Amino acid sequence: MAGIYIHIPFCKQACYYCDFHFSTSLKYKDELLQAIIKEIKLQKDYLANEPVETIYFGGGTPSLLSSDELNLIIGTITNLHTVAADAEITLEANPDDLDRAKLQALRQTNVNRLSIGIQSFFDEDLLWMNRVHKGDEAESCVKRAQDTGFENITVDLIYGYPLLNDQKWKQNLDKVFELNVPHVSTYSMTVEPRTALASFIQKKKQAPMDEQQSAEQFILLIDAMSSKGFEHYEISNFCKPGDYSRHNANYWRGVKYLGIGPSAHSYNQETRQWNVANNAKYIQALQKNKIPAETEVLSETNRLNEYIMTSLRTIWGLDLKQLENIAPSASTELLKPAQEFLEREWITQKDNVIYLTQTGKLYADKIAADLFF
Repeated sequence: MAGIYIHIPFCKQACYYCDFHFSTSLKYKDELLQAIIKEIKLQKDYLANEPVETIYFGGGTPSLLSSDELNLIIGTITNLHTVAADAEITLEANPDDLDRAKLQALRQTNVNRLSIGIQSFFDEDLLWMNRVHKGDEAESCVKRAQDTGFENITVDLIYGYPLLNDQKWKQNLDKVFELNVPHVSTYSMTVEPRTALASFIQKKKQAPMDEQQSAEQFILLIDAMSSKGFEHYEISNFCKPGDYSRHNANYWRGVKYLGIGPSAHSYNQETRQWNVANNAKYIQALQKNKIPAETEVLSETNRLNEYIMTSLRTIWGLDLKQLENIAPSASTELLKPAQEFLEREWITQKDNVIYLTQTGKLYADKIAADLFF
């Protein structure tokens, strides 16, 4: 089984912290959609006829698309691929887009999962982030979606930024629990180069992010989610038992996926490719029947490190037998640097699988980097 990701690079306005590829101009939306359709057709053999079990519309803000535009893209995929009858089809959406008419229109598509970018329920925090929506819209759109028949909903929250004290963070989490959504994605505020937030900090208009605050709020998050019966199945993701994001879980498990759209990445277990992050160049290339992508053939070391990085983040852990499938002596080599983290109790080993402990989750990136080949 495989997945398909569609990148829709349009937003109403730019969030100060965001470094994803997007444009706030919809001037060339029609041309870009036609280019996306063309790329789907040109890339039809990338997955080697593997059945598709997930389709994910990310961005940007895919909820800016009409139901007809979504149907066109999904229909093109289903015409060229074997799509599972129970395929998970996710649409990322902003709260301000999800009025009743929009939700009713979405029910006429095959979209069956909504990923709603709430980030916070506090107006002052949303203003600080330069989000379009308000806190009351965040709450009401989830209720409307549920009333319209969407049960498979995930929401995004951000922590670790100056305005968010622990009390407000608990209130955000309590509001999510009240809304009874089955999945929550949470992210520590990071300062990415070439973002407005990075510029504000450089010009002393904004204080830097506090790593200690972020770590404490991450622990608070883990405890709160656990108390409500959520599984912490990936560093940033929590769900009610069994309600994983199938699409994202497949990323972490090394399943093949095809990325469509400007800046989208693809992976087929042997190569990785990525499209140009420029709307005009993307459109121009597809108009000439060319795929605007660079490709990297993955070496044995690439594949080992990829598996270490993704598997350690999950509830399923790093399987030493899987390492052996990539390189015969890999598990023996990995256990040497792993010993330090076992002694610190940052990781634990059960049979042939290595897992992060709760403390280890605070150092996931460091642990993975130190275990790389």
